[in-house]
Amino acid sequence: MSIKGQLDGSCACWPSSDSFSGDLSFTIDFAAQQYGILSTASMKDIHDANLGFFSPQPYFVAAFFFPQQLFQLAWLYRLWKLDAGKKNVGEKELDEVRIMTDFVPFYVVGNLCVASWMIFWNSSALKLANLFVLINSLTQLTYIFTRLTPMNTRSTPSALTHIVSKTFAGIGVLDLLHNGSVAYFDHQGPNLTAMVLTGVGFAALAGCSDWIFGACLVYDLVAIAVGQRGIGEMGWSNLLGLYALGAAGIVVLRNVARPPYVSEDRGEYVEAATEDEVL
Repeated sequence: MSIKGQLDGSCACWPSSDSFSGDLSFTIDFAAQQYGILSTASMKDIHDANLGFFSPQPYFVAAFFFPQQLFQLAWLYRLWKLDAGKKNVGEKELDEVRIMTDFVPFYVVGNLCVASWMIFWNSSALKLANLFVLINSLTQLTYIFTRLTPMNTRSTPSALTHIVSKTFAGIGVLDLLHNGSVAYFDHQGPNLTAMVLTGVGFAALAGCSDWIFGACLVYDLVAIAVGQRGIGEMGWSNLLGLYALGAAGIVVLRNVARPPYVSEDRGEYVEAATEDEVL
């Protein structure tokens, strides 16, 4: 039986169409990023002109996106390699198809939202830009917390899907804070409520995070702390640094006490069906 014929009813997509939509959304997002970098004013110019109490050091964001895009390319390549017509497909390969195709709609939404955000950000339409950030961030968080199964460390597609989805969600948290602060609290410092909610929110997220998403949360806090120090918010920067240490400690304790990953090797083959069954 082909992969398409063996996928259960919950997986509405199949690899060839998913690969095309994933590649297209990545290309659109990449083109929008080049526009943001090369246009006048550039995305960094807009960042420097609109500072808030969650504004990160912009080069931290760039340093995050470069390897993240490499992982995206690896994930897209793996998706493209899936052979939807292969016979005698094992349970392991079926699981790999399921986990990758299940993420595709969320991945496409994420790329299109980031591309749309870039257009409005570079037009200084910060509130409209923030709308796309909100959609993307909530979409990615919904996926990793409600749909993503535990990572199988012996499955490359599973590992890549976890890395791509959780880094998407991780940078989405930073984007949500950054864009929200500059869209609605431009050139304002944090009040006590914002400080408390930041600590509580990151502690809560760290308490239900694996190593990947947890590392992203810590990176977010460090990026914001360095950015705030650069604009003279020394006290707030120091507090964010303490939050980063606290979040890191929570992530370590949580994952040591309860390891988040599994290690399975499902290599059984499923008997091939007749041509009529495939159709």
